[in-house]
Amino acid sequence: MNRHLQSVREFHTAYSVSQAEFGQEGHLADMEIISRQALLMEEASELFQAFKRGDMADVLAGLVNLGYAALTVIALQGGDVTETPVAWKHDGLVISIMRSVSDKVNQCSSGKSEAYSALYCLCVQLARDFLNADFDKAFQVVHESRMAALKEHPHPSRHFKTPDLSDCLFE
Repeated sequence: MNRHLQSVREFHTAYSVSQAEFGQEGHLADMEIISRQALLMEEASELFQAFKRGDMADVLAGLVNLGYAALTVIALQGGDVTETPVAWKHDGLVISIMRSVSDKVNQCSSGKSEAYSALYCLCVQLARDFLNADFDKAFQVVHESRMAALKEHPHPSRHFKTPDLSDCLFE
């Protein structure tokens, strides 16, 4: 099992979120797909706003949060991450990143695990290749922050405050 997915499953267990047994991949109801699609679009919007501000730590946070949201759906379905090659090429234009992210988010409307995996893999690659950041470290920081928030407030809001990820950017 992908270690980031394992962290998301751990969070769901702590938060008492119902999820399918790992390896027993199921399907989501249409309304659940719509709900998850809305969340992905919201996270993508936050990412695009971070690009607009030009704050690379916020862009990294946006990529981690979007990847976390994609993994959430895979966990709910009981699936695993399918490592998929990413067809994004570094042309130096932020607009090409926006198009790639938008396309991957749109493909998630199918409700298929492979689409969510492709979105997650794009987030990982963009963090590593475009931002030159440590996605693994950033993901762990975000996950630990969410777990700590649960201990402080057993019923936190849907939105978690993302910690500063500046230390996860390479020089």
